[in-house]
Amino acid sequence: MSVIKTLLRYVGQYKRDSILTPLFMVLEVTMEVLIPFVTASIIDDGIQAGNLNHVYLYGGLMVALAFLSLLGGSMSARFGASASTGFARNLRDAMYENIQTFSFSNIDKFSTAGLVTRMTTDITNMQNAYMMILRIAVRAPLMLLFSMFMCFFINVRMSLIFLVVLVCLAVVLILIMRRALPLFTQVFKRYDDLNASVQENVSAIRVVKAFVREDYENEKFTRAADNLANLFMQAEKIVILNSPVMSLAIYGCLLSLGWFGAHFIVGGTLTAGNLTSLFTYVMQMLMSLMMLSMIFVMITISTASAKRVAEVLDETPDITNPKNPITAVPDGSIDFDHVCFAYRSGTGEDTLHDIDLHIRSGETIGIIGSTGCGKSSLVNLISRLYDVTEGAVSVGGNDVRAYDLEVLRDAVSVVLQKNVLFSGTVLENLRWGKADATEEECRRACELACADEFVSQMPEGYHTRIEQGGSNVSGGQKQRLCIARALLKSPKVLILDDSTSAVDTATDAKIRAAFRSEIPGTTKLIISQRISSVQDADRILVLENGAVSGFDTHDNLLQNNAVYREIYDAQQAAGGDFDRPDD
Repeated sequence: MSVIKTLLRYVGQYKRDSILTPLFMVLEVTMEVLIPFVTASIIDDGIQAGNLNHVYLYGGLMVALAFLSLLGGSMSARFGASASTGFARNLRDAMYENIQTFSFSNIDKFSTAGLVTRMTTDITNMQNAYMMILRIAVRAPLMLLFSMFMCFFINVRMSLIFLVVLVCLAVVLILIMRRALPLFTQVFKRYDDLNASVQENVSAIRVVKAFVREDYENEKFTRAADNLANLFMQAEKIVILNSPVMSLAIYGCLLSLGWFGAHFIVGGTLTAGNLTSLFTYVMQMLMSLMMLSMIFVMITISTASAKRVAEVLDETPDITNPKNPITAVPDGSIDFDHVCFAYRSGTGEDTLHDIDLHIRSGETIGIIGSTGCGKSSLVNLISRLYDVTEGAVSVGGNDVRAYDLEVLRDAVSVVLQKNVLFSGTVLENLRWGKADATEEECRRACELACADEFVSQMPEGYHTRIEQGGSNVSGGQKQRLCIARALLKSPKVLILDDSTSAVDTATDAKIRAAFRSEIPGTTKLIISQRISSVQDADRILVLENGAVSGFDTHDNLLQNNAVYREIYDAQQAAGGDFDRPDD
């Protein structure tokens, strides 16, 4: 019930259409049920009695009933289509908006492929189910009840045949639904696996081709597709039993009706017109049962989808604004007050342990350490992409949990390890940092990030189109554009999370020199694997296994910190830093 309540909230402005759809369906069913009754009167009181006036009168009535039935059916279809597509639209909008509020920890609960499946396949299933519920789920039971009433009104003994069949069918349908539902739940999990395989392959197609792994990827996709197909076939084998059972019920009813009806006509207890009406009503009842069985199948499929969609809609952000948030960040000072952090709280597996740091506004801080030591986790706490497990992180003298989230994240500009560019022009990508930035402002930011030198050489300069994912620029170019985008925010704190790894050391040095001269008041945190990228920083933070190993200048760390000295010696023994070309 909680799932249903969650989803029905999103019918929204389509409540009117959702109400009109079944109302017009009631009109259609009522008219259809009356037509066989009129037909019986035409046969018995008109044709057999030789009363043409009765035939004309009731024939005209039949035409009017048929027209009203057509009107009800067409209007029901129209409003039903509007209600179901609108419901699906509202669900997609609500899911997408809720996903935008997720913290990183919320996003970690759902795979990207899983979210895509929920917003496409699952919601399409629910759209079809909603349409069926508004129309078929109203039509079938009403037709069943009305037709049954008319059958009992015409002949009680003949109607008992159908009651026996109805009970048997109900038992079979319940058994089918109980067996099929768990299988369909697994089917949609396999859809996630299939979508994940496609997404991973397409996004990394250059790597696949570079390592000649096409055959391996094809085999992996085939396995995922086969697993999905096999599971779906298992579910369909159970659901398909519905068809022969329904056929057996229909033909059994018709044979029984014909056999007993003939005897009743000969005995004078039933007229030919009434038998004709009974045949029509029994067919209507059996077709209603067929529709109900279709509804059971659709509900079985959509129930699994509904639960998956409701999971996303019910997911509440772990990180929210406080009641009275601070709306301005005074400066770029950063303080870590005995901070501990774990991605899974309560597991005892801390990623960061007792971090106690104090950084002055405008300082340039280098951060270095081995892979997995917690460098990215540390800086993610500053812009509150995650919340600390223990202790507190402050920016500008205030706990980050006291700020309005948008204000904080506007003041803290982050260039993440995985640089992302969106389809659109260079200018459009840069204006993610500042929506109303002029072309001159964008050009200046690119000059600071050493990106202007290659953007100005593009065919259309800053109006050159960037393909999806930045596939038409090199890794180093992508990094520099992302740095320029971050600079446009005029941040109080600038975090570069290993974001010059694809840039040669000469260009890296130019970028750092520009930062020193052009944005001296901005606190700069530079994460890098290269000593040369951080050695000129005011201070360097050395992390080891999630703890602070050292926090001092380059010269002092060389003398006093074994971890830093080991990294330095390893890079010097290898010949120092090497340039990485842009292409």
